[in-house]
Amino acid sequence: MKSLLLNFSQVFLVLTAAVLVFSCNKAGDNEYIITGTIKGIADGKKVFLEVQDDMTGAFKALDTVKVEGGKFTIKGSAKEANINLIQIESVNGKIPFILENGDIEMDINKDSLNLAKVTGTYNNDELTGYRELGTKIQKDMMKFQKDNMVKMNQAQQKKDTVTINALRKSYFKFQEDFAKQSEEYVKSHPKSFISLLIIESLFQQMVDPAKITTYFNGLDKELKANKHGKKIKSQLDLMKKPAAPAGVSVGAVAPDFSAPNPEGKVISLKESMGKVTLVDFWASWCNPCRAENPNNVALYKEFHAKGLNIIGVSLDKDAAKWKEAIAKDKLEWAQISNLKYWDEPIRVTYGVESIPATFLLDANGTVVAKDLTGADLKAKVAELLAK
Repeated sequence: MKSLLLNFSQVFLVLTAAVLVFSCNKAGDNEYIITGTIKGIADGKKVFLEVQDDMTGAFKALDTVKVEGGKFTIKGSAKEANINLIQIESVNGKIPFILENGDIEMDINKDSLNLAKVTGTYNNDELTGYRELGTKIQKDMMKFQKDNMVKMNQAQQKKDTVTINALRKSYFKFQEDFAKQSEEYVKSHPKSFISLLIIESLFQQMVDPAKITTYFNGLDKELKANKHGKKIKSQLDLMKKPAAPAGVSVGAVAPDFSAPNPEGKVISLKESMGKVTLVDFWASWCNPCRAENPNNVALYKEFHAKGLNIIGVSLDKDAAKWKEAIAKDKLEWAQISNLKYWDEPIRVTYGVESIPATFLLDANGTVVAKDLTGADLKAKVAELLAK
């Protein structure tokens, strides 16, 4: 089960709310009071306050109360803000919200948990506003999927890579809009817990660590001290790497390298060369890399018999996840990795600072292009093979 803690797009998709004015502050300074009005649930049914374990992903109950008169109340004290969930006995689904001290109001209908209104505290109101910012993009994305589903299926059946790549490029534009919205929010909301969740999610998007560091440094001191803030700081510390060399430029001869493949056999660039060779730096945890893999699969199928070879260099550190991604994405070409994450020596040699990153080599091993994708990459490969 994917974590609700790291994926900011899930946060605003599962929560909806309109900001309500709640002027009666009942909770003490170090206390939260969750007051829920719930429709469609008989008195006596249990309501569970849950949290998701960071390590296992399992949900565990922190408190349990019963519905009385169509309402429930949960009281306690929160040391810091965190994502928690409400689970109702015999009802499928959970209601995520931000547990923090203060008066939290919930308006719930058992038949539409995704429409539950959660208001009353700063961060829950901010989460509502943030979600509303993404509503238009989400609606446009769903309309695009609906309008182009038949077209995509037909293109896949005909193996029409031009149409497939064009549709994918248009679809990823929505994701770029989501990312831009979220990063703008972080810049303008240094005290919002939502900003902390967004920054945490940027590691999954494989955003440049320097940019993540800038966003994190701009946060309020209290947020940095939150457990999510400490986790971000720890990840950034792990990603610190020595100054990169100048790297490999277009026109230079690509340095040879070698590393183990998934079976433990050491494979070198030299023995993997074709008439045209694509050196692809990627990782199983890199979403943009995984999104680009279908294009590389199509490219390989079309041009491998004509002389194209690809060698993948992974920045993974978990062998099982690396092998799983290779199998799931159907990557048939040579794959190697020292499983050293950003300390991968081949990455250091080539001066790769972000992934995906590619180097296109001619028959002599000279770098003729870097970081080409889609139609541009296909055209360049075809041009080189024609020579």
